[in-house]
Amino acid sequence: MISTILIIGGGQAGAQAIDTLRREGFKGRLILVSDEPQLPYQRPPLSKKFLSGELAAERLLFRHQSFYDDHGIELKLGVRATQLDAAVRKVVLSNGEEVVYDRLLLCLGAMSRQLTCPGADLPGVHYLRTIADVPQIQSALKPGTRAVIIGGGYIGLETAATARKMGCLVTVLEMADRVMNRVVASNVSEYFAHEHRTQGVNIICNTRVVHLDGTTKVERVVCADGTSYEADLLVVGVGAVANMQLASDAGLKCENGIVVDEYCQTSDPAIYAAGDCTYHPSLRFDMRVRLESVDNAFEQAKTAALNILERPTIHDRVPWFWSDQFDNKLLIVGLSQGHDLQVTRGDPATRSFTVCYLKGGELMAVEAINHSKDYMAARKLIADRARPNIDKLADPQVALKEAF
Repeated sequence: MISTILIIGGGQAGAQAIDTLRREGFKGRLILVSDEPQLPYQRPPLSKKFLSGELAAERLLFRHQSFYDDHGIELKLGVRATQLDAAVRKVVLSNGEEVVYDRLLLCLGAMSRQLTCPGADLPGVHYLRTIADVPQIQSALKPGTRAVIIGGGYIGLETAATARKMGCLVTVLEMADRVMNRVVASNVSEYFAHEHRTQGVNIICNTRVVHLDGTTKVERVVCADGTSYEADLLVVGVGAVANMQLASDAGLKCENGIVVDEYCQTSDPAIYAAGDCTYHPSLRFDMRVRLESVDNAFEQAKTAALNILERPTIHDRVPWFWSDQFDNKLLIVGLSQGHDLQVTRGDPATRSFTVCYLKGGELMAVEAINHSKDYMAARKLIADRARPNIDKLADPQVALKEAF
């Protein structure tokens, strides 16, 4: 009999697991451990409306304190899980407390990848991953501030857009030959680079940061070609790595994340994992993936909760992602790895277009820029393994859902 379920992690996955477990009738002891002192909250607004001050901190919360009180949730906030002893089903916390569980759900998330160049340990090198990272960045977002962003991915570009809207003089330094190079097509990269430059953001690609200079704090960024950029504010967004040390130290199988099966179960049958920390099978795309996605964390947590309650449920969702930059919305559905054909619907000059990826004639991914209709249609079509008529697919006058 399962009497105690312990959840470690206070992000989207942890919050959703709590909701699902209680909603599905679990009456036993339910404990949430989070190393952050805040109640579980949303992460995506941190680089956008929360950073700009448009969104109050209380609006980030998934649930208020009353929800946890009313549902009998034991919250252990501001403490870290330091040791997991899977053999005796026990977790040791940073305050010395020991928690014994019947089932454990790891929702450990991911951690910002750190700069390793000389000067990376100077004060004033900021990362944007948690609510605690925001205040010091926010305080510098003033007209005329020279803001340097290292990394041209989602976080870097979203932060750049927010900083520019607040009057900062923004430079983005990207090591690759284009922004968002790992996640979007080249014409999508070109579109967003153009949008940023139109707004006054200085984007420099093919540049490698070699060291940071400063006395009491970072003052400038120096690149391999000898160029340097004065920085009143420096934000680093060079990717993230799975937070899996706790699991690895406990002997759980880990590889690019905590390895789970389609039921979100780890190599230990009493331990499950969900969200950004997992390396899980995508049955639709026939490969293992680690996804940094709100939707994946939400759906995996629901699946894990149901399986913990011994209601066998397979996690097999088509992933989707989004990014807001200035007045542009990028919506991505599916995974484009291994595609053999790429088709663009519409003209980027109109500021609304879609890039479709196919493999063996089957639609496998879509990047929709300011085109929510194509995005909505793609979610079902990709799940259904639809095979479009290429001529219709390439015609933006034909609705995506009719191109089959």
